Amino acid sequence: MMINIVKSSYLSTSHRTLKILAVLVWLVGGVMMMRKASELFLEAHQLVAAPIWVWLSLGLGLLIGSLKAKFIFRTSIKKNLVRINALATPRFWQFYRPVFFLMLAIMISTGITLSRLAHGNPPFLLSVAALDLSIATALLTSSRVFWEEKALTKL
Repeated sequence: MMINIVKSSYLSTSHRTLKILAVLVWLVGGVMMMRKASELFLEAHQLVAAPIWVWLSLGLGLLIGSLKAKFIFRTSIKKNLVRINALATPRFWQFYRPVFFLMLAIMISTGITLSRLAHGNPPFLLSVAALDLSIATALLTSSRVFWEEKALTKL
């Protein structure tokens, strides 16, 4: 019975649907990381005597994020789109590989832990905020690949 459920057409989907799910996860991740980074920067700003450190951390986060987007994340998106297009019978959970979800869970857990440890410690707060901003910048900037590749319009 279980084999029939897995082979069922109810779990099948289109390549386009997988790409939509992939871009939604990518963008939601970017927006959530941006929100988290903003909260940490605001907290650090209230604790730091010299606001120049906040601005330097912010600039560093943007710079590193832009580099990550250009050299790592863009390539990752392109490879994932090729992988999705190559799926013979796409299933709704295949918008990313299983290892992606494992790594995502590890990154979220690590991020939560770092944020909690950073409260009240300005240098640590600025470091975690810059890290979160770099990830947000990389995610949001690299998402342009989905539009450049016309990933959501291809059927």
